[in-house]
Amino acid sequence: MRTLSLLDLGFFVAETEASPKHVGGLMMFSRPKGAKASFAKDLCNEFRGFTDVHAPFNRVIHFSLSAMPRWQKAESIDLDQHIFYHKLPRSLNDRQALYDFVAKLHEPMLDRSRPLWEMHLIDGLEGGHFAMYHKVHHALADGVTMARWMASCLADSAASGDIRPVWTLKHGARNQQHRSASQVVMQSVWKEVAGNTSRLLGIGRLAAMLLLESVNLTKNAIALPFVSSAKTPLTGQVTSGRQFTTAAVSMERVNKIRERTRSTVNHVALTCLDGALRRYLRDQGVELRQPITIQMPVNLRKEGEKTGGNKIGIIQVELSAPTDDPYVRLRNIGFSLRNVRTMIDNVAPEGIESYTIITGLVAQIAELLKLSNTLPPMGNTLVSNVPGPKDYLYLKGCRLEEMHPISTLPPSNLLNITLFSYAGELFFGLIATNELPNLQRLGEYVDEAFTELETSVQDAHAAD
Repeated sequence: MRTLSLLDLGFFVAETEASPKHVGGLMMFSRPKGAKASFAKDLCNEFRGFTDVHAPFNRVIHFSLSAMPRWQKAESIDLDQHIFYHKLPRSLNDRQALYDFVAKLHEPMLDRSRPLWEMHLIDGLEGGHFAMYHKVHHALADGVTMARWMASCLADSAASGDIRPVWTLKHGARNQQHRSASQVVMQSVWKEVAGNTSRLLGIGRLAAMLLLESVNLTKNAIALPFVSSAKTPLTGQVTSGRQFTTAAVSMERVNKIRERTRSTVNHVALTCLDGALRRYLRDQGVELRQPITIQMPVNLRKEGEKTGGNKIGIIQVELSAPTDDPYVRLRNIGFSLRNVRTMIDNVAPEGIESYTIITGLVAQIAELLKLSNTLPPMGNTLVSNVPGPKDYLYLKGCRLEEMHPISTLPPSNLLNITLFSYAGELFFGLIATNELPNLQRLGEYVDEAFTELETSVQDAHAAD
């Protein structure tokens, strides 16, 4: 059996019917030429034939009064309880109908009595397309891990007819067969001691940074949680019911802005989101006079590390002060993110992880006590960036046209936004509760904000 980390355990502690803690992924495929009408249904049946299930897809969670919760291998797995086929009616098979259907699939908790994952194949989309929606508990994987898993089960070429279901592959297995029991024990003890030392030093350094920020001796280092965010329609008590939509811009257009302004993809994307969110809030009668604060996950894995579970931290970051100039907004956000990156690089990952657990626990207690509508939130929304494959991938000759991560909602946030780059496109995935009005409009505002930024950058360089 494998013990859960504190961060992974937190997703079980925080989980409720109104706020389930799983992550999802929506993949949209085009059929190969000459494919039969039953192609997608036949593909689903073929998937059900792969019964050799590997970790972590063969694990169930085991709770005990005398020990920490652990993963243990399931005695048996019925793939009919994990793999599902759906066909949308012709009258409701457009893009938004797919998004609405997937949002419904994303609402319920996964059944803890069996391995915590599902795959749904959705047929009948307009244009002859079909989609796959994967759903995995957040304690099994974070967004970066899940994206890597999904890519690993696809092919680089349409010529490949092989199927490699994600549950049949070995993910992040550690080979310990050449180590003696004493070596394993000694390394575990040393890892614990070193980890706790780094954790204490990291927490101390981060606490000092937050103290300096609170007395205005630093600016835009790491925004203070719970005090820096105004109350907006984006925050409050998380309730059941989900809605989902997307926006997309080509990486070619993004890269032109990056080259002209010496910016990163994050700088450009957050500039668009800042402008779009402010316009959306104005529609709701809210005019913020301070920067929007986002919660931003940071990957704490070392380069090349491919373990499962979660290894992320979440920090608060201020975007731009109010401005009508998108180019100024881009510069402000670039300045803020560079300072944040410097701060993060000077804190041990264990310290960031502990900070995430502590602040998340405070927010979670407020949500469990149903105080999120009255207490200040950690931030206005959560925005994460998951890098994806640069080239098109294929499944049995079907080209994967789009990939969209679909995340969970953190305490007090009614909206979560995930950026995902794939095959020359930058996708914005927006998941929200049903209480957030007109989520589609926010997606449209992202497109408009990008065009405005493009024009502003062109005008600024023409003036030079």
